[in-house]
Amino acid sequence: MRTTFSFLFTSLIALSACGQPKPIEQELGQGLNGKTRKTAIRTMPLPSSFKTGAEQTEKYLPLLKGKRIGMVVNPTSVIGDQASVDSLLKRGVTIQKIFGPEHGFRGNTSAGVSVKDDVDTKTGIKAISLYGKHSTPTTEDLADIDLMVFDIQDVGVRFYTYINTLQHVMEACAANNKELLILDRPNPNGYLIDGPILDPKFKSGIGIQPIPIAHGLTVGEYAQMLNGEGWLKDKVKCKITIIKNAGYNHDMEYTLPVKPSPNLNTQQAIMLYPSTCLFEGTYLNHGRGTMFPFTIVGAPYLKDKFEFSFTPKSIKGMSETPLFQDQVCYGLDLRQYDVTALRKSKQVNISWLIELYNASPKKEDFFNTKLSKEMGTIERLVGVADFRQQVIDGKSEKEIRASWEPGLSAYKTMRKKYLIYD
Repeated sequence: MRTTFSFLFTSLIALSACGQPKPIEQELGQGLNGKTRKTAIRTMPLPSSFKTGAEQTEKYLPLLKGKRIGMVVNPTSVIGDQASVDSLLKRGVTIQKIFGPEHGFRGNTSAGVSVKDDVDTKTGIKAISLYGKHSTPTTEDLADIDLMVFDIQDVGVRFYTYINTLQHVMEACAANNKELLILDRPNPNGYLIDGPILDPKFKSGIGIQPIPIAHGLTVGEYAQMLNGEGWLKDKVKCKITIIKNAGYNHDMEYTLPVKPSPNLNTQQAIMLYPSTCLFEGTYLNHGRGTMFPFTIVGAPYLKDKFEFSFTPKSIKGMSETPLFQDQVCYGLDLRQYDVTALRKSKQVNISWLIELYNASPKKEDFFNTKLSKEMGTIERLVGVADFRQQVIDGKSEKEIRASWEPGLSAYKTMRKKYLIYD
């Protein structure tokens, strides 16, 4: 049996007869029967007062004038419908260098794959990778830079590596006496603050600081936390200026205009990501090798347990060697899961992982990531040592959540010091 997916990521905004906005409804693409599948995501149009930091050029262009600028950007760095680099060049800004995070400046490199330095073919500007031979800009990289600009869309999750890039850039700026201008963007999962606090012994490339799985901050707020809590290397302080979002709050339903990375290619995936990325620490395929990563999950050995099936394929720029490539996988289809349930619960969903563990006939291999060839172990993703054993021992979701305290509550209190938005 071979499953073919096609992807359609469109949105429609309609007005009712009385002029009141109706929710945006998004289509997810075609299911196994070829019929269009609609997501349960129904977001309200943004208020007319809303603007990202990058869109408020009048507030920061004077800060860029006459200076040599270094820009930490990727495909999410846009002003309207144009890349921010291109837009600022047209406005006479001198962009000396481009710095790219995981997936590269153009966003076409698979997750976890090293990115090389290059020259951007469109602009002729040198593009330095911060996800290759080094993750922190060097003194040489910054020698001819007067001001650094950080403008990257985050999704509010500890193991999403862009906040690590932010930290490394802040440390380099502080060490080299450079100021950092942050063009803030909304957190699409800003309503969510949940998960255990990262134990320092599990610090890695997918988690550096003692924060929960979902941190509930924008990058501007997180930068303030890094400074305020003394978390930068050698407890240095980075001089930052934040151009904040206008008309934004953390409970706002924000649909990203540009996919933040190759495998977060639908709003459904972005909303499910805090929960379904945990499957990277298991012997299961979580949609890599399909056009629906992070919204479907399964394995060949679950054939007798689930009816839904999919077949991972090699997809250039997304997942070249997915787990169980060209094998039929059976499991859960979460593409139509009503994510408003997540918004109401304000919790990371761990019940799916528990369900699939209980259904697995290969329990001894379930958390064996040496077999799965995935990026990290469950401990590095969840951030604590006891989660694996709790699932194996049959602990309830309530019992597992109780073990996240008092750390989670203490974080929520600490977080309030750094908030820019309600």
